[in-house]
Amino acid sequence: MIAALSGIADAAGWFCYNDALFESFRASMRIAMGVEYAGTAFAGWQLQDGVRTVQGCVEQALATVADHPVRVFCAGRTDAGVHASGQVIHFDSEALRSPRAWVFGANAHLPPDVAMLWAQPVSDEFHARYSAFRRSYRYVIFNRPIRPSWQQPLVSWVYRPLDAQRMQQAADALVGEHDFSSFRAYACQAKSPVRTVYRLQVQRHGDLVLIDIEANAFLHHMVRNIAGVLIAIGGGEQPAEWAAEVLQHRDRQLGGVTAVPDGLYLCAIEYPPQFAIPLTMPAMDLSALGG
Repeated sequence: MIAALSGIADAAGWFCYNDALFESFRASMRIAMGVEYAGTAFAGWQLQDGVRTVQGCVEQALATVADHPVRVFCAGRTDAGVHASGQVIHFDSEALRSPRAWVFGANAHLPPDVAMLWAQPVSDEFHARYSAFRRSYRYVIFNRPIRPSWQQPLVSWVYRPLDAQRMQQAADALVGEHDFSSFRAYACQAKSPVRTVYRLQVQRHGDLVLIDIEANAFLHHMVRNIAGVLIAIGGGEQPAEWAAEVLQHRDRQLGGVTAVPDGLYLCAIEYPPQFAIPLTMPAMDLSALGG
């Protein structure tokens, strides 16, 4: 069924299909969607009583389009204040809707700080979280003596000068498969602290210092804790070798300060090619932010 429905992305970002094919399917279908959001005004992705969450807004919008309750599953649960340009979700629905209807219908019922990017039917074997094999985050540091104004919710501000080359030297020690116990939150529920980091790159663009990291998966607060260590090294508080020492200790108490969530973005989720899930990379206009 999925092969018959496969299509191509158009310039608007949603997927086009032969609408006549949809008339032949009435059973429940699994739908994958891309989501972006500014996390500033949310208490995180996951549903929580009495607070505003991204999951709550998304489920309410999709339920309106589907005309029945919808439960969504995401690729990665982001914390309060964390943004996303490439979050992926899936849900099951008996409603007969085209991908375009899912995207534009949901967006019509979402607040301004959340938007659906694309939609497509997937096989029942697809799971937004468990089918993913690689995830990418970006941490954006606004590095100048003067505090940011309108950029503030989108970046982490560090007033002291940062040496990006020194930060890269330290970051190289964290690439590969390691026990990242020193970089996990105390409340982390992962069964194993072992993760494989495929890429950890530090670059400067004007007043911006960007930390890009790709891994098979991440522990709770892992990216922010890595950013905290690299910021301390870049600012001269610690030597470049400190990152490797923290890693070897496998003790969170020796891991330094957790960086603030403001500058963190979930950028991309990668899946096996048979699912044909679009890969969304950062679309941030660095010149607009001062880079």
